[in-house]
Amino acid sequence: MNKKDLELFGLSEGATKEQITAAYETLRAKYLEERFMDGEVGNNAAAMLTRIESAYNELLSEINENASSFDGSDSFTRVEDLIRAGDLAEAQRVLDSFNERGGRWHYLQSVVFYRKNWINESKKQLEIAIQLEPNNDKYKETYKKLNDKLNYDSQQAAGANQTVYQGQTMNAGDDNQMGGSFCANCIECCYINMCINCLCNACCH
Repeated sequence: MNKKDLELFGLSEGATKEQITAAYETLRAKYLEERFMDGEVGNNAAAMLTRIESAYNELLSEINENASSFDGSDSFTRVEDLIRAGDLAEAQRVLDSFNERGGRWHYLQSVVFYRKNWINESKKQLEIAIQLEPNNDKYKETYKKLNDKLNYDSQQAAGANQTVYQGQTMNAGDDNQMGGSFCANCIECCYINMCINCLCNACCH
């Protein structure tokens, strides 16, 4: 990244897009207020607004170019490695950097959601992956096992007068798709092992 642009924002090499944006917004608010002051202070603020705007656009452009320069397969492999390491936040950040989102992207997004216990969102992403790659047997097999798990958990929960997940049900609407944690019976289910095995055996072909 351009060192001078980073220094302008008080950042160092390796700064994230979020950090750059936060620093830009802080400086912009400062100079927007100062530009109406008399004399050199106002003139300097106006000049700095132009400078930080240019630096911000250049840094974002560089970040986007670097993201697009990654080979897609390498980036997917990186996401898989991050998921195995349990770094879901970074895995999500890499996924968010993709401009093109095909079946493999949605499959990995499904795995990330599953690891977060966002089961219904995980299922949605698998459905999209299958729509985009209807001949991918692994996506279909994973989807089948996920449905088997949901049905099993539903039966176990019904027998114990419990809900399947805290904060969501199998037929939850869009407002209840996120969050939740497994009940004791769910933890005994085998889907977690299936999900990890999918990753260990090359997440996508």
